[in-house]
Parts: sequence; C-alpha cells; structure tokens
Amino acid sequence: MTAGEFDRIVERACAQIPARFRRRLRNVVFVVEPEPSDAQLASLRVGRGGTLLGLYEGRPLTSRSVSDPFAMPDRITIFQGPHERAAGNLAHLEQLVAGTIWHEVAHYFGMDERQVRTAERARAGRNRK
Repeated sequence: MTAGEFDRIVERACAQIPARFRRRLRNVVFVVEPEPSDAQLASLRVGRGGTLLGLYEGRPLTSRSVSDPFAMPDRITIFQGPHERAAGNLAHLEQLVAGTIWHEVAHYFGMDERQVRTAERARAGRNRK
C-alpha cells in the first residue's frame, strides 16, 4: 500500500471521531510514519519483537491550564508498517487504524494505559451485543 493510500485510511478514521471529541482536539497533529523508531520503542519499553501501532506525545488535556504558555502541538503518530503487518485484509486494516486513533486520542484526553485498555474492553463488549 502506498503512503498516500494509508494516509487516506487515517483521514477517514479521524473523521469517525465523534464531533463532541473532535471539537475538543486542540493543538494536536496527526502524523503517519512508516515504522516506530528505536528511541520510541525504547522510551515505552517495547520488548524485542514488539512494536507500536501508534504513539501519543504531548501533555494530556487533563494536565493543562488556561495559564499555560504557548506550546508546540501534541503529536499522535500512526505507524503504517505495523498496521499493515497486523491486518488480515483492507477492512481489518481500517478497523485497526480506527482503533489505534481512538486509543491515542484517549491518551490526549488524559487516560493512562490501564484506563484506555479498560475502556476498550467495555467498548468491545458493547459492540458485540
């Protein structure tokens, strides 16, 4: 898949974020990279053979103040290679990308990894009913 084709999948997934959340995404940029860097993997203690689908880098919304000085945009990176390797087909790829974006946006809104995983399990349970 070309980078442009993958970018369009990411754009469609971002458009699926409900408006009530999308309106609150401020000073955050979505970026697509081919692969996570060694430094990114090391910073999150990703073990040998492991990888990242996405990464939120920034200061969560819950820890900001109106008196904060100007800050560079937060960054949500979506990694193309790991998604392609994990996906069984195009529909699965689109589902994985959408799930990764939701996961990283949850970090932006202040959820830690445990909270995000708990919310993902609850959401998956509701979707199965």
